[in-house]
Amino acid sequence: MLLAELLDAPELGLRLLHSAGGMLDRPIGRLVTTDLLEPGRYLNGGEVVLTGLVWRRRPMDSEVFVASMAGRGATTILAGKAQLGDVPADLLDACRRHEVTLIEVPIEIAFADVTEYVAAAGSAETGARLSASLVRQRQLLSSIAAGRSLDELAARISAEIGHDCRVLTPTGRHVVPGPGELDAAAIDAVTRKFLTADRTPAVAMTIDASYSLFPVGSGLGNRLTAWVLVIEGDHNEWSRDHVEAVHELCAIAALDRARRDEGRRALRPLVADALALVESGAPQAEVAARLKQAGSHSERPMVVAVAELRDDGPSEVALSLLEDVALTVGPAVVAPGRDGLLVGFLPYTPELPEHVRRSFSRLAPGLSRGRLAVGISGETSVDALAGALEEARFAQRAASAGRAPVSVVTSDEVASHVLLLATLPDDVRRTYTNRVLGAVLEHDRRTHADLLTTLQAFLACSCSWTRTAESLHLHVNTVRYRIERVEQLTGRDLSSLEDRVDVFLALKSL
Repeated sequence: MLLAELLDAPELGLRLLHSAGGMLDRPIGRLVTTDLLEPGRYLNGGEVVLTGLVWRRRPMDSEVFVASMAGRGATTILAGKAQLGDVPADLLDACRRHEVTLIEVPIEIAFADVTEYVAAAGSAETGARLSASLVRQRQLLSSIAAGRSLDELAARISAEIGHDCRVLTPTGRHVVPGPGELDAAAIDAVTRKFLTADRTPAVAMTIDASYSLFPVGSGLGNRLTAWVLVIEGDHNEWSRDHVEAVHELCAIAALDRARRDEGRRALRPLVADALALVESGAPQAEVAARLKQAGSHSERPMVVAVAELRDDGPSEVALSLLEDVALTVGPAVVAPGRDGLLVGFLPYTPELPEHVRRSFSRLAPGLSRGRLAVGISGETSVDALAGALEEARFAQRAASAGRAPVSVVTSDEVASHVLLLATLPDDVRRTYTNRVLGAVLEHDRRTHADLLTTLQAFLACSCSWTRTAESLHLHVNTVRYRIERVEQLTGRDLSSLEDRVDVFLALKSL
């Protein structure tokens, strides 16, 4: 109950002597009866202190008493008149200085009467609140059973509590958009606070507004994969009924999330089959059919994304994160690849690379030890997915070389012979390597002459005889002999730039 309601109880006859700002409209906290001169050590904050003023022996004691309790956050004094016959003026002055509400308790009213009245009112409120909560829960569950969407239920709770509700993920995806989507800066502030808050619910502050953040379910026990209910305003200023309505919406949202997750898990084997077909070089029609079964629009341009989350939770966490980002641009599908990396097939838009980069970057505050590296291919079609997959894998390797918690690299950012080779089919690369270096490989296999090792070192040292010899701990004449033997076997002149490039590319294709 509110302090103002206690004052209005005619059977208690309480009289207000001083009201600190806004205290009468706040719920009554814990009641503490004490006659210690310095009760602060036994207070935790927000208490209403009942005292018979036995501690007051001289006027300066009032300052000691009020300062002690106010210093610990107690808000209100209910002072009895039985000991002194009246509430002394020095106590009133001290309460005014420390902004503590002071209420006079008549001589004929025992503190036990006040305590019992508050307890009875609290029990009645609790019963009414539980009854209302039960009715609301039944209504929400009935709405879900009747096929109502989570968006509709969120709108209903928004109208009930007078604050707009929306559901986001830590990447910034709007599960329930609310009356209007938040701007990018507000989403950044909300996701950062949710990932770094010591406990939840928490409050995120922006220049223009505040947002209360309530977790929805556990999300694999990791905030990176949890949903967050975002509600405009500070929940610390709401009524208990409104907070409970929000918690009930969280419970319903958790059920809805479990249903959606189950649907995505059911599609993962189909995506894995499609990925295996791409990696094995299966016919285009077969790959397209399997992707379509998994929910992808395989007839449209797409990109391939490859991701790895190191040292921060199980692979299921990384899979959920990539799926979450993919859903913002969907229809998109994700599956684990044969090399342990995650692979997603996403519909292409010109804005996609920047969107993916911003979405994943929002996760950085929540990565304790881990590092997330993502590579994105260029625009491709279903008949060139194998090359796009290699392209994305190379971009992901480039991202892994960075030191930032989150690194996203697109193929456009990578200019290298490795990217060129990655776009070639495996059989083309093998044929090229065999034609250029096949004789050298066969010679080494028979004689163990280490010609290939010497050739690799020679090119790495920019064809310097001396530096090659030093790096291999060989005599310069030995290096010269081996390189001449390579030239004989390959028919290439390594003093020629064109021949040197041919051999270099063949080495990188191994």
